[in-house]
Amino acid sequence: MEQAIPIHLAVEDPLSEAMLRAILLHSGRSYTVGSCYSRGGNGYLKKTIDGFNQGAKGCPFLVLTDLDRGPCAPGLITEWLAGPKHPNLLFRVAVRAVESWVLADRGAFGAFIGVDGSRIPADTDGLEDPKQFLVSLVSRSRNRDLRAAIVPRKGSTAKQGPDYNRPLIEFIQGKWRAQRAATASQSLRRAFEAVRLFQQTAVR
Repeated sequence: MEQAIPIHLAVEDPLSEAMLRAILLHSGRSYTVGSCYSRGGNGYLKKTIDGFNQGAKGCPFLVLTDLDRGPCAPGLITEWLAGPKHPNLLFRVAVRAVESWVLADRGAFGAFIGVDGSRIPADTDGLEDPKQFLVSLVSRSRNRDLRAAIVPRKGSTAKQGPDYNRPLIEFIQGKWRAQRAATASQSLRRAFEAVRLFQQTAVR
């Protein structure tokens, strides 16, 4: 039996944390999550990434950030890191936001909100604004509670509803499956494979 691999997480928000925990759970590997570092948004991650890279020498780190408007994931990683990436640092970038990974389990998400999953593109990484697309999709749902939580109130300037994360986290924890979702998101597939095949490197 494989010995459990200790790992720390670093994320932008609770939705990203739930996503990483689900990926670890579905990987078929044995991981034990230690700390989860999150101070809201990618500014904290960018400022702290070199510390995570150094810390990975002692215990692996799994870091997730959104690409947002950046040109490409490898470019973001190169820009953020001051030096070579340690093998124990799993630095993953969601294209263009973690919502594209949520949407990538198309049939399950469609069933969750009561909307035909075929409305979701087969390549969710290609969505220009995955969060806006998700909110727009949920606005068509007949589920009043979901709409109230996820969709901004009429007249609001907010981009999301007042309880946005809660139902999406519940979906990730209960219905979402990485193996299915990885077929519709290349950035998710790469992250899932990195977790599934990870081999911890001894301290050096």
